[in-house]
Amino acid sequence: MIVWTVANQKGGVGKTTTTVTLAGILAGQGKKVLLIDTDPHASLTYYFGIDSEELDNSVFDLFLHKQNLSKEQILQTLCPTSMNNLDILPATMALATLDRRMGNQHGMGLVLKNTLDLLADEYDYALIDCPPVLGVLMVNALAACERILIPVQTEFLALKGLDRMMRTLYLMGRSQKKNYRYTIIPTMFDKRTKASLEAYKELKQLYQNKVWSNVIPVDTKLRDASLAQRVPSVYTPKSRGVFAYQNLLTYILQVDD
Repeated sequence: MIVWTVANQKGGVGKTTTTVTLAGILAGQGKKVLLIDTDPHASLTYYFGIDSEELDNSVFDLFLHKQNLSKEQILQTLCPTSMNNLDILPATMALATLDRRMGNQHGMGLVLKNTLDLLADEYDYALIDCPPVLGVLMVNALAACERILIPVQTEFLALKGLDRMMRTLYLMGRSQKKNYRYTIIPTMFDKRTKASLEAYKELKQLYQNKVWSNVIPVDTKLRDASLAQRVPSVYTPKSRGVFAYQNLLTYILQVDD
């Protein structure tokens, strides 16, 4: 199983859209894909019309029962989506209490990694959608993945937020003696505006080859797909947004090959 974490310590930069669109393309190619929602706001979960507050189990329960975590329990937590080959481990608002209730307990940083190890034979890919804050959930998501995908809106406030994310990767990498592989993805790019053009230029200057050489453009059809609760690659397969994400997927698979 290949695991990618989609993270940034700023909200509204396209994390959930990136997660859903890449997962949908992979599932459409016949790959078995698992989505993991670790954001207490549960945007990824609600994307598929799932109200996790009405479910018996969620990602929170995996942390609650981490000492005796079993494959059977994880499979009971899984929810199918409306798309073949695509399942989700749903989030719930209870995740917002995780750091306060259990953040200092032994073994809290590897719950997601242990979960995915138990499911390794069930899926080809797993994509983890992160909350925009550093805490036990992001620590878990970073520890569990092979590559981090960092969507960054092409505007200057988002570039400032990226500074925090890069600092986090540096500090965690040093403490864990691990070099994180990551790709910065320019999102919501509007070539008609000077702000987008200037932000993209600075992004490339600051982070150079860590920045994907293409962009995800502003595309209202991605938002329409969300409203329809369908993955963009099915709802609007010929849109420029989906085309850009297909190119992104090709790039990621090449650099990880």
